[in-house]
Amino acid sequence: MSRLRRLLVPVAVAGVTAGVVAVPAAAATPSCDTTSTPYSYVVLYQPGDPQRVVDTELAAKCGTRVAYYPEIGVAVASSRNADFADRIGVKRAYSGGKDIAAKAAARSGMRSAVGALEQTQTLAAGNDLSAQQWDMRAIHAPEANKIDQGSGSVTVGVLDSGIDPAHPALAKAVDPRSSTGCITGAPDPTAWKPTNSDHGTHVAGTIAGKDAARGFTGIAPGVRLASVKVVNDDGYIFPESAVCGFVWAAQHGFQVTNNSYYIDPGMFYCRNESGDAAAYEAVRRAVTYSTQRGTLNVAAAGNSAFDVTKQTKDPNRPHRIDSTCSILPGAIDGVVTVSAIGYAGTKSSYSNYGAVTVTAPGGDSGQRPPSGQGEGCTLSTVFNGGYGTMCGTSMASPHAAGVAALLASKHRNAPPQALTALLTAQADPISCDASACVGPKQNNSYYGHGLVDALDAVH
Repeated sequence: MSRLRRLLVPVAVAGVTAGVVAVPAAAATPSCDTTSTPYSYVVLYQPGDPQRVVDTELAAKCGTRVAYYPEIGVAVASSRNADFADRIGVKRAYSGGKDIAAKAAARSGMRSAVGALEQTQTLAAGNDLSAQQWDMRAIHAPEANKIDQGSGSVTVGVLDSGIDPAHPALAKAVDPRSSTGCITGAPDPTAWKPTNSDHGTHVAGTIAGKDAARGFTGIAPGVRLASVKVVNDDGYIFPESAVCGFVWAAQHGFQVTNNSYYIDPGMFYCRNESGDAAAYEAVRRAVTYSTQRGTLNVAAAGNSAFDVTKQTKDPNRPHRIDSTCSILPGAIDGVVTVSAIGYAGTKSSYSNYGAVTVTAPGGDSGQRPPSGQGEGCTLSTVFNGGYGTMCGTSMASPHAAGVAALLASKHRNAPPQALTALLTAQADPISCDASACVGPKQNNSYYGHGLVDALDAVH
């Protein structure tokens, strides 16, 4: 994750009553903008509010419904009106796209959240790639594969830029019936394939890829993959796309999701800040809903090389942050957050820390393996049936998701909380090795509970 960029309880939100949103029965037809660029918004309602209430209010305030998720009381709306959020209530509505457009002059300071810190899109040398998979050996995946490669009844949702179903290592794993596009905030089962980014394809190969001809094997090649496309062609993941993705995962019975991103356009969202409050709550409700429905969500910690608990400024947006502000979705209760290590087994130079559950190989160009054992970054699947290396907590997160998939395969019907307990209990503890790292070996700010272990997961 870099440049390419918590039981559900109704929460009182400014502008929302304890029941439904009150809309005048005979409201006058508003004067609505019909020519300006439309933007998408997440809009908060009370869980269970009927769709007619949503449609009535949106129409009265110059918006149209794109999607509505009554289970969590979150709508996705489109409006051309610049004052749409003000009409709805700024703590009930937010648009990431409009936020970016409004700050276009400073866009160089706004980075999209998905991507790899470093990437090489060239084919790996040699026919047998297994020797170059130092990351798999680090977590004992080859030994685990000899015992259990995961169950086909387990689905891992890859919320990302899409998965290439034609790649020889992924063709048997990708399930088109469970896949969907979520770019607009509404599910589109025809729009889950990648377009201009193979980030999701690389992530997918780490989780469940298998190519016997090239000697490449992921962590859990026996499980199914669902491509849930949440990254647009500019590399952004807006709140409405993430909401759609988590609800889709919940309603389609995914046991695990991988989320190698943070919600754009800001890095931190603040629960008490106008606009941010709506986005934070919408994503929180969606993640919590999926957890309640049996999905374990795994997320990347981020690539800014800082302690996420001690930041006072958002590097992507000019606003101060405090204890009410968090990186989403990783900070939401129940999400497993993953930091990255390199070949030497120490924290990758770029990896965030401070609120970490576990760690996993994400690579580091400064921690190079011996000759013949690959590059400093991790090897996986890329476009055109190829293989390439990428570095980032984006690459660490799918290692943890793959081990979680093995646990879900062995412990059928185990709830997310139980899978998390197993994942952390079986992790191999790593002691602090720098002054910035605080905490005991069993749970510290750099490595959380330790390095995920695929072999322990199948025993």
